[in-house]
Amino acid sequence: MSNQETTSEVKLLRVLSLRDIVIYGIILIQPVAALPLFGHANDISKGHAATTILIAMVAMIFTAISYGKMANRFPSAGSAYTYVGKGLHPYLGFVSGWSMFMDYMFIPIICVIYTSITANHMLPFIPYAFWIIFFVIGFTWINLMGIRMASRTNSILMIVMSVVVFYFMAAAIRYILIKNGFAGLFSVRPFYNPETFSVGAVGSATALAALTYIGFDGITTLSEEVKNPRRNIMIGAVLTCLITGVWSGSQIYLAQLSWPDWASFTQGLSDATAQNDALDTAIMSVAHRVGGPILDGSLSIILLLASIGSGAAGQLGASRLLYGMGRDGVIPKKVFGHLDKKHASPNYNIMIVGVLVLLGAVSLNYEEAALLINFGAFFAFMGVNVASLREYFLKAEVKTIKGFLIDFLPAGIGFVFCLGIWLNLPLKTFVIGGTWMIAGIIYLAFRSKGFKETNVMIDFSEK
Repeated sequence: MSNQETTSEVKLLRVLSLRDIVIYGIILIQPVAALPLFGHANDISKGHAATTILIAMVAMIFTAISYGKMANRFPSAGSAYTYVGKGLHPYLGFVSGWSMFMDYMFIPIICVIYTSITANHMLPFIPYAFWIIFFVIGFTWINLMGIRMASRTNSILMIVMSVVVFYFMAAAIRYILIKNGFAGLFSVRPFYNPETFSVGAVGSATALAALTYIGFDGITTLSEEVKNPRRNIMIGAVLTCLITGVWSGSQIYLAQLSWPDWASFTQGLSDATAQNDALDTAIMSVAHRVGGPILDGSLSIILLLASIGSGAAGQLGASRLLYGMGRDGVIPKKVFGHLDKKHASPNYNIMIVGVLVLLGAVSLNYEEAALLINFGAFFAFMGVNVASLREYFLKAEVKTIKGFLIDFLPAGIGFVFCLGIWLNLPLKTFVIGGTWMIAGIIYLAFRSKGFKETNVMIDFSEK
């Protein structure tokens, strides 16, 4: 048998178990994902941050079912772009891909902002602006060198993050026991306080808290390497969202019990920038209260490391999406389809994304960048839910009660929850996100000659 024939028979191996993909999903999301959001989510919801985590979990679980079904029907990379494009229409797939790029774009922006905040918190004598430039250059250099974080490194980082989070939770429990006794550990106040509860406030905060779960859909890219993917992809995605929700909700619940006066973080601060900074570092203030400077420092370091890993990966993801579009001629191939010969990396794209990240980090704050991520993400989530509903229920020759319960309800509920969260995003987010989406639609109209030609679906598989 010739080498060419042997090579052509090489296939991806189905070696990943359900446990493997759940761990992978949790690594993607990160065990500390909810902590940076604590101050802002608690402030916007008027002390109901734990409630927002749980509501977002419901939306994500039903959406995860739709992702699992579409991964079974279309087992290829591209995630929402592929599922919406093939399940609904290539034009809608392009718009989903356009929104995906905004997600990938704002992930490194939010990471640069947070790493800069954290570094400035640890070393306040070094200006915040310096850290922004430092981390943008650092992320860009890492990706230009072609360095990728191996799964073993990710696993080690996850273990270290989990240890520090357990330390934080244990210190919070100890603090609550000393202050309020055993009964103090059990309270409905973090979930419902009749004095401050507001459906609108909780809805707005849920739109931010949903960032906790962004990344769960990465599991679907492994569908060709998973044992029994028809079963395990869907279960893995649902379990990832469920475990993340319970785990993150527990952290936020204990943080709220340890610091019940949610308004005190910004009390006495009249300057908007100072208030925003106080909310950015609220979880570190809680850590300092329950565990002293050691826990405060440990948590700061872990959040810094986690954001560095996510920021570098996010920049690579954005440049990879641009490369896929450039390689297939969706955007100018000479620039966006270029690969560096030495490191086989899309170096032009990495530098372009680096410049955009710098501009975004200096012009937006953490909360604004987080909400823009959710604008694109939830648009794509709604598309996947509709695609799943159409593919499995509406296209079925015979409509049955079982089909309604299994195929219609999960996708329908997921869509409604995602729509509710999406509509609760603030006006500024809609203005920026909507402008980006309109620009994509205009480009699509130009490229398809007034929507007369079907656009080419981007091939995200490795050549």
